[in-house]
Amino acid sequence: MYNEISSNKRKSAFILVAFAVFACIIAYVASWLLGAKSFAPYVIIAALSYVVISYYAGSKLASALNGAKEVGRQDEQRLYRIVENLAITDGLPMPKVYVMEDPGLNAFAMGRNPNNAIVCATRGLLDTMTDSEVQGVMAHELAHVKNYDVRVSLVAFAMASIIGIISDIVLRAMFWGGGDDDQNNPVMMIVGIIAIILAPIVAAMIQMAISRKREYLADASGALTTRYPEGLASALEKIEQKGSTLKKQNSSTAHIFFANPLKKKSLSRLFSTHPPIEDRIAKLRQMGSGK
Repeated sequence: MYNEISSNKRKSAFILVAFAVFACIIAYVASWLLGAKSFAPYVIIAALSYVVISYYAGSKLASALNGAKEVGRQDEQRLYRIVENLAITDGLPMPKVYVMEDPGLNAFAMGRNPNNAIVCATRGLLDTMTDSEVQGVMAHELAHVKNYDVRVSLVAFAMASIIGIISDIVLRAMFWGGGDDDQNNPVMMIVGIIAIILAPIVAAMIQMAISRKREYLADASGALTTRYPEGLASALEKIEQKGSTLKKQNSSTAHIFFANPLKKKSLSRLFSTHPPIEDRIAKLRQMGSGK
């Protein structure tokens, strides 16, 4: 697990660059199919604008969408103390602390950098877990902040949304007609349509790959901070038994949570951004045993 940290950082950077290239290709395929030569540059500019907005407003938006409320030391002494001690250990500025009044066992972190970070835990997690387990979960979330994982997730999520929007616009435009005669080569038209249809699926898979790798990395980094992998492994076991599903379902922010917050029957689970809990537990136990 220790050796995976640097490897995952390199792989995630490569995947994100590939994501950006893929978005540009889809934009140009779309412009070719519609016969609109100026379409792609505008789409790319719009995509970059959307990424910038998400970059600066992501934390506030995620908190509002999930009903998370900021708390102080006097409100949640136990949680505040745990986060404060971990921040000192990691050499990070003290993040803002939030709580979600939800019985599901979950948590999340947001922030474009350590100076603008927030961490949040659900009421269910705080009521169910021991101090060492809460410490393990919060160390995992602070690892996302320290490793700038949330910044990567925000950009990837924004680009995935843009790819989906482009595909939808093009398919609707093609259905109602459009494009010049020189764009109507049957073979190329079929290839283009297939590319547009598959684009959102590929985008979701790329986003999933980025998020899953970073969950493993955050587990490893968090365990290194606490020097007690068993605390996080035990927390994951309780989540596996009691569930991480939230009452308020929001697929647009599901990727930022410690464990999958969506219902098992949700279609979004087919493209889960979270690795299997049993795999995470096994890797942490290997760390604890020194293997």
